[in-house]
Amino acid sequence: MLIDKIALSILIIGGINWGSVGLFSFDIVAWIFGGSDSIGARIVYVVVALCALWCISLLFRESMVREETER
Repeated sequence: MLIDKIALSILIIGGINWGSVGLFSFDIVAWIFGGSDSIGARIVYVVVALCALWCISLLFRESMVREETER
C-alpha cells in the first residue's frame, strides 16, 4: 500500500535524524525549524511518531497474510 511506503519513508528519515542526534548531538529537524520547541519541529516529531505507530501494524499484517496463504 502507498500509505505503508510513505509511513516507512518518514520513519526512516526520523531514524536518520535520531542517529545524527546520537552520533553528533545535532538535531536536523530542530536546525531546520529553528529549535526543537518550534511548532514546525513539534509537528515533524508528531508525524514521525504517528508513522512509527502505523508501521507497527506492518509487523502483524505480514504474518497474517502468510497465515492466510498457508491455509
